[in-house]
Amino acid sequence: MKLVILSDSHDNIWAFDQAAGTIGQADAVIHCGDLCSPFMIPRLADAAQGKPVHIVWGNNDGDKRLLMVQANKAGNVIMHGDIAELELGGMHIAVNHYPEVARALAKSGQYDLVCYGHDHTANEEWLGNTLLLNPGEVMGLMGARTLVVLDTDDRKVKWVELD
Repeated sequence: MKLVILSDSHDNIWAFDQAAGTIGQADAVIHCGDLCSPFMIPRLADAAQGKPVHIVWGNNDGDKRLLMVQANKAGNVIMHGDIAELELGGMHIAVNHYPEVARALAKSGQYDLVCYGHDHTANEEWLGNTLLLNPGEVMGLMGARTLVVLDTDDRKVKWVELD
């Protein structure tokens, strides 16, 4: 299974549109928070081409009620709240927005993969048997705009840098 993992879009529709081709190749999509505005939900849903999209809250996600309305309308978007626990491609996955929470979840040893965002810093590291992964940022605030494609069969991470 191919997972596309991204975070911290912050309403940058131009960078997000560059990511759409990669998102469309996914079997499932994970967004680690700070999508921000409700108008981003239909863009993400469309880019995923009907495949499931899992989103957790970030600290800058504004109108949560309207974000939920847009997610429900899309049909393939699931808003998980602060933490998501997923089973995808045979992997037990936890997703949240904050690095300190993610590190604690990864250290617990209960997950194969823990994803997070918030600090806009791409990170890939193993803590025991758990892959701790920050896909970086789509926004471009800190420089490189990145996202990740993860193959759940071989657990290889492919970094994608947007222009």
